[in-house]
Amino acid sequence: MLEETAQVVRIDGDRVWVETQRQSTCGSCAAAKGCGTATLSKVLGQRRTLVRVLSRQPLRIGDRVVIGIREQALVRGSLAVYAVPILLMLAGGIIGELGAQGFLWDNAELASVLLGISGLAAGLVWLRRFTRKIEFDDKYQPLVLRKLVDGTAGVVVTR
Repeated sequence: MLEETAQVVRIDGDRVWVETQRQSTCGSCAAAKGCGTATLSKVLGQRRTLVRVLSRQPLRIGDRVVIGIREQALVRGSLAVYAVPILLMLAGGIIGELGAQGFLWDNAELASVLLGISGLAAGLVWLRRFTRKIEFDDKYQPLVLRKLVDGTAGVVVTR
């Protein structure tokens, strides 16, 4: 389970809205002065993000909590967002190229580009359906693991 500290900012039933602050390990290694990622991190600064999480314990606005998301959900979500649209785009491009060779289309490059764009569009449509399907699926939602009491972890609540 991947964990992050957050602060409760709004409560809607069993859905809790928390604010997290982006953490960066940049600047702590020996190459920080010559690293482009560390420089970019300094330029972008510390941004706060509003996240909806599940909670089965009583919380109040202002409480500090530890939230978590399952690694499996993060990996599946990342594959859905990045891999599926790109793979469908590549498949469309390859089909366009092979189709042009097999069916003697006049312009193999145009066929490859058009089918590649069509594959990308199909991947984005699939992604939209997938995200609607998992939007309220508890397996893919971050949840409150424990409440921090005076800077220390309280009782662990797991599902």
